[in-house]
Amino acid sequence: MKSDSKTQKRFERDLERKVKLVNKTLGQVLSRRDLISKELRTPIRYALMGPGKRIRSAIVLWCCEMISGKVNRDAQIAAAAIEMVHTYSLIHDDLPAMDDDDYRRGRLTCHKKFDEATAILAGDALLTLAFEVLAKEIKNPATAARLVGELAEAAGPAGMVAGQMADLDFENKNADEKMLRYIHTNKTAKMFRCAAVMGGICGGANEKQLKRLREYGLKIGLGFQIADDILDVCGTSKQLGKTSGKDARQGKQTYPVVVGLDKSRGLAKKIADEAVVALRPFGEKAAMLRLLVEALLNRTK
Repeated sequence: MKSDSKTQKRFERDLERKVKLVNKTLGQVLSRRDLISKELRTPIRYALMGPGKRIRSAIVLWCCEMISGKVNRDAQIAAAAIEMVHTYSLIHDDLPAMDDDDYRRGRLTCHKKFDEATAILAGDALLTLAFEVLAKEIKNPATAARLVGELAEAAGPAGMVAGQMADLDFENKNADEKMLRYIHTNKTAKMFRCAAVMGGICGGANEKQLKRLREYGLKIGLGFQIADDILDVCGTSKQLGKTSGKDARQGKQTYPVVVGLDKSRGLAKKIADEAVVALRPFGEKAAMLRLLVEALLNRTK
């Protein structure tokens, strides 16, 4: 799975366009919320508008584009909403009571830039704002309800929060590969699955197409997390934009810890290949989503 330099550049240009569109939409959404106080707006903007990769929101846009042939307004709003939920999770994840990190996206974490109480409230605000945005700015009520349901399920107590709880519970304990997969599937992969499905819904995908998108999203999300585990061992803080080596120091259960570095790389490759297989029915329309698999498998930050 290795594309030529021309194809790689095309992917990078399209990802850059998607990131710019997401950032523009996020700015517009925030500007329409004029009742947010300055004291809260400042940390929200700091965390949300930082130099993030926007991978989940880009997946929303690409999946919509693949199904309908274009990125529509609903997909833009859905992409903004999932980015808000993701950013909330990072703010809370970095808190002293959780992973206790000083840096995120190459800058001070929200609680270090401001204070812990402000960071907690900024995260709370982003989580609830995401659902307000979907409820009010998606034109079709039935579509809005479906998107709200998908995002709530992926981010809630049977999704991301469940994964975070298990992640904390197994610090300094010996997890087996089954438990580790449970943690990573819930903490990370379900939000990737949600992104793919939300994009499909916005594009008008049928149930058969949504099933394929669910499979793709879950696989690419799990592969992303395994790659992240590997980078925490092999990468530098400068590369990652956050403190490297923290997983081991905190006794986190990661793929390199549980199965070793070589097997982790093999698993990441296997899961990436399975994500590509899920896209076969979409043919060339899925080109960018396939290239994303390659990019995440080989990423260095």
